[in-house]
Amino acid sequence: MNNLRQQLSLKLETLLNKTALSITDQQKQQLVQLVLLLHKWNKAYNLTSVRDPAEMLVKHILDSIIVSPYLQGSRFIDVGTGPGLPGLPLAIINPDKHFVLLDSLGKRISFIRNALRELGLNNVTPVLSRVEEFKPDHQFDGVLSRAFASLKEMSRWCRHLPHREGFFYALKGQFQPLEAQELDKEFVISQVIRLEIPELIGERHLVLIRIEEEE
Repeated sequence: MNNLRQQLSLKLETLLNKTALSITDQQKQQLVQLVLLLHKWNKAYNLTSVRDPAEMLVKHILDSIIVSPYLQGSRFIDVGTGPGLPGLPLAIINPDKHFVLLDSLGKRISFIRNALRELGLNNVTPVLSRVEEFKPDHQFDGVLSRAFASLKEMSRWCRHLPHREGFFYALKGQFQPLEAQELDKEFVISQVIRLEIPELIGERHLVLIRIEEEE
């Protein structure tokens, strides 16, 4: 295991050097530990189709933290988080922000709770719920989703979650203009950002959506 940890640490360092991200040594160790936990739990709980820990660094860790520079605000909710993606990696490198991680599957939330203990994170709240049934006590600066639903479904189901100035952050593969055109009129795409993720095959985009309330 120590040998694998060392290999992953070196791999993560190589990947990060190809980005503009700057994170601490402790955060790097936590990201590697998260991959090791995912790898361990995956054998019994089938949390992700990605089996290779080195591949997880690219497809799960880098793919999540690459959106960090675009986050505006301090309170975020990750809907349909699965095993905590992108929420857990983002929480690791943004200790000043708070993340609610929401999923409707108990085994995923169990994994997240365990990961929080193992990683010593105190800026994450896991929630077991369907998004349309979740009633938060406050609204959020940002609503994150990664391969959760279409833009139309995401915006409709999560309409109650961001405050007036908040954004939806949809992590997508290819950006589909037709999908954007299907949005209800109150939802406006404010930005589409092409993300460059080292060693990842295929496109990645971050779509920022805001609510434009009628006067």
